[in-house]
This record gives sequence, structure tokens and C-alpha cells, in this order.
Amino acid sequence: MEAVLALVLVLVGVFLFMIFRGSGSSQSIEDRLNEMAALGQPVSLEEIELSRPFTERVITPMLQGLSELAKNMTPQHSLEQAQHTLLMAGMAHKIQPAQFFLMRIGGAILGGALGILLISLYSDQTVSRRVLAILGGLALGYMSPQLWLSSKISKRQENALKALPDAMDLLTICVEAGLGFDAAMAKVAEKWDNELSKAFAKTVQEMQLGKLRREAMRNMAYSLDVPDLTSFVAAIIQADQLGVSIAKVMRIQSEQMRMKRRQRAEEKARKAPVKIMIPLVFFIFPTILIVLLGPAILQVKNSGVFGGL
Repeated sequence: MEAVLALVLVLVGVFLFMIFRGSGSSQSIEDRLNEMAALGQPVSLEEIELSRPFTERVITPMLQGLSELAKNMTPQHSLEQAQHTLLMAGMAHKIQPAQFFLMRIGGAILGGALGILLISLYSDQTVSRRVLAILGGLALGYMSPQLWLSSKISKRQENALKALPDAMDLLTICVEAGLGFDAAMAKVAEKWDNELSKAFAKTVQEMQLGKLRREAMRNMAYSLDVPDLTSFVAAIIQADQLGVSIAKVMRIQSEQMRMKRRQRAEEKARKAPVKIMIPLVFFIFPTILIVLLGPAILQVKNSGVFGGL
């Protein structure tokens, strides 16, 4: 039983690793043909196929087939929601929505197998505890990919939110100096290397490929889902449609972003005393009492004052 569970865990782990790894960049058939022709070796289709790695020949087509099956069985609304989640996490170019659902199913299988393994190690458990261990493992494994994506989304949004006021200042300076809005966004993308600059670079590329500015800006706001960035994009689109000077709008937006950053810093400063209260009461105060009163208690005990009690 334990050997079967270990085999299941290994297979599911390899399955999840291959999905996380993604398809990657594989060598094309033309490149392999050119390499073999340069070596002067006779080339056949069988040799070309066998020259490919095992994962590319067997594992990747299997995962692609499972992904297509999961895509056909998953509602369109769930696929769109998963696509938005992956886009917000910055993983849309690495993981497809169907692969994400396969990751959740594989995680559930792995969690259930771990629960069964724990039950086999502690065989004296009641039926309710066994069922609870299996269900808990299934739920934990199924929710782990979603929790992982939520963590990446939070870090990405926090990174973009911190960089937004400085980016707004640089955008305003560039526009007021005579650069166009697109060139100013490109300058910001060249200046820094963070999530916001990457979003700016992607937006500039989309506009260079012919997409309208308002559509590219909306896609940027949709991919990050940061309220401050969304309001900035709405103001730029409205100014562009009404013919208002973008420099004035950006100056106002820059001042508002700096004010909001100062307000967030003040809010965190006010929350600090409340957050530090728990470790202060449960960890710091008892240690101080032990250090201060411990020697006095030992001296009183050794003096024999309470010996008659």
C-alpha cells in the first residue's frame, strides 16, 4: 500500500512539475535537420523523432491532450475567470487556463494521497478522522494553486502601487518637456525594471502594433487591477477624448498619487501600535518579567523566608 502511494505521489509530482515548467522553447525540426546534415549523417524521420527529448515526445503531448480535455469540460466563464487571474499574476504567457485547472486537479490528487499516507502511518484513527484527513488533503491540494496565484497577484499589485507615484512624476516631467505620451511611457519602461514598467512596455508595444491607445491602456489597467492605476487610465482616456491637455491632467494625477502614498504611509503607521501589541504582550513582556523578577524570586526562595509555610 505504501509503495503504491509513493508511486502515485511521484507521478503526480512529475505531472505538476511538467505543468509548472511549461512547454518552453524546443528545437525545431529544421534546426535538427541542419545539424545532422552538417555532421554528414543519414537523416530519417525515426532518427529525427528519437533525437527529441522524452518529455517533448511523450509527456508534453500527453499534457496537451489532457489540457484540451479539461478545456472542453470546463465552462467558458470559468476559463475566462482563470485567464484573468493568470493575467493579473503575470503568468498568462506561461500557464493556460486549462493547465491551471489540471494543476488544481493534480494538487487535489496529491493532497488526497498524502492524507491516505498519513492514515496508513497512524492506523489507530477513527473513521471520522480518516475521512477528515482525506477531505482536508483534497481541499488543501485543490486550493494550493489558487493560493499561490493569489500571493503572486498581491505581490505584483503591491510592487506596481509602490512604483506608481514615481512613474507618474517621470511621466509628467517627460510630457511637460515636450515628449509625446507614448514616448514618455517608453522612457519610464526603460528607466525601471518592475511590474509597472513591464506593463508600460507591453502597452507601448501594443500601441506600436496598431492598437488604439485607449484599448491598450484599458488592457494594462485590466491586467494589474490596481485602483489608482485604473483611475489614472480613465483620466488619460477622458482627456484624450475631450481634447484636454494631457500634461495638466498628469500633473493633477501625480499630485493625487503622492497624496495617496502619504496617506497610505500614515495609515500603516497608525496600525503599527495595534499590530505590535500581540507580540509585545505574549513574548516581550513575559521575557522581561522573567529577567527582572527571576533573580529576586530565587533569592527569596533560598533565604528561607517562606520555609515555614
